[in-house]
Amino acid sequence: MIDRARLEAIVREAGRLAMAAWPGHGHALDVWDKHGGSPVSAADLAVDRFLKRELTTLLPSAGWLSEETVDAPDRLEGGLIWLVDPIDGTRDFIRGRTGWAVSVALVSAGRPLFGMLDAPARGEFWHGEAGQGSWRNGARLSASRRAELPGARVPAHALPRADADLTLVDQPNSIALRIAMVAADEADLVATLRWGNEWDIGAAALIAREAGAAVTDAFGQPLAYNKRDPRAFGVLACAPAIHGAAVERLAGRAKELAQGD
Repeated sequence: MIDRARLEAIVREAGRLAMAAWPGHGHALDVWDKHGGSPVSAADLAVDRFLKRELTTLLPSAGWLSEETVDAPDRLEGGLIWLVDPIDGTRDFIRGRTGWAVSVALVSAGRPLFGMLDAPARGEFWHGEAGQGSWRNGARLSASRRAELPGARVPAHALPRADADLTLVDQPNSIALRIAMVAADEADLVATLRWGNEWDIGAAALIAREAGAAVTDAFGQPLAYNKRDPRAFGVLACAPAIHGAAVERLAGRAKELAQGD
């Protein structure tokens, strides 16, 4: 159905475009705040335009849903759709930090078929394919197999008191890279308790799942994509054996925060 090598080449070229503007190499960057206060840069928009042109050419039948493109309802009419975050982790990108990635997923009938993350500032290229597995820089991934929640490695800057029994590890700004850390057995648990968008998690969720991780929303329910409202409340990616305990621990907080929003 799709030329995987060509898809990879497109995503890698998008990463090169982003690197050419990355302040970590001393480049000046035009940055401003979007509606809602989150930052965006000229690089986000340039990468988004490139990906829309190239991915639409690669697979004209697929719809489009991206963080930096106005949502078009005609995406709901077909079974295929591209989910794109041209630079996931924009805050790290504009500060010259390495915790950002280009994120691209191809979704069919609500489920990801392919997911790719290019993190060129880290020298990392991740990809997953439904039913086939996932890889980083060509090495097959095997997710965390931790059996107990206490002591679980969590990529975060700080933890609430209720989670003081967990272990902090380095946190990239990109949620996609944090989820990928579970796929690579560099973290045991990633959880968010807020409304998030499909383009943030589509590629990384597939990569983690194909590596053997459990990936759900914050309530432990399956994730679905290309919904009319392209959001889910939270994402939970973790070692399968601790998924139930993590859902139980987060349930009260998740319910309160989801109702508050």
